Amino acid sequence: SAGPGLKVISTLSVGFDHLALEEIKKRGIRVGYTPDVLTDATAELSVALLLATCRRLPEAVEEVKTGGWTTWKPLWMCGYGLSDSTVGIIGLGRIGQAIARRLKPFGVKRFLYTGSRPKPESAAEFQAEFVPLTRLAEESDFVVVTCALTPDTKGMCNKDFFSRMKKTSVFINTSRGAVVNQEDLYDALVSGQIAAAGLDVTTPEPLPTDHPLLSLKNCVILPHIGSATYATRSTMAVLAAENLLAGLRGERMPHELQL
Repeated sequence: SAGPGLKVISTLSVGFDHLALEEIKKRGIRVGYTPDVLTDATAELSVALLLATCRRLPEAVEEVKTGGWTTWKPLWMCGYGLSDSTVGIIGLGRIGQAIARRLKPFGVKRFLYTGSRPKPESAAEFQAEFVPLTRLAEESDFVVVTCALTPDTKGMCNKDFFSRMKKTSVFINTSRGAVVNQEDLYDALVSGQIAAAGLDVTTPEPLPTDHPLLSLKNCVILPHIGSATYATRSTMAVLAAENLLAGLRGERMPHELQL
């Protein structure tokens, strides 16, 4: 719609799957984005979501509010702990590494990861083992998705993937909603194929309030707030402005997407 006058696009995000990259490339438009600055905030949120999901925090809060909290019962509100567990990370990039770094002190026994290629330098810090996606699904107690959305990763977490996971496993996605087949996830949660799921990203966004996933107690859904700290959003805004101004001046952007 902007026509030939559009020279520069600056997105206030690390993701760029919302941009029509082929058309942008064809027109020679430069694109600025905001990686790195939201890594810590997103990693913190991912850990918070994992803990909230595996220890059933939203469900427990609801029980307190609705009178479900009565006499003590040994197995009431029991969940799953990180100590001695195996954590599988899909996409050991900046955010994946930051999550592993935060989970390690919880006593995680083993880290597995998968992606387009092994990353021995990044994995060394956590003694993380590079494995195929199928093996990661089979052996992980917690699966955390932090990969980019690409044609290869779209719908990657599907019926076959969930059927390989343990019945006691917890699935967390803070990457992009389309990496997950939500119908297959719903079936896996309802049937007890997996224990629980925590999502900060969905398809579509916002998720309709009558969506089947929202009816499940063992599914925690957040409104895509991975980078939502005041400090991080402020830094992202400044970087987005700097990218835009540099692009308009024909200068090198602080963070330019290489198309």
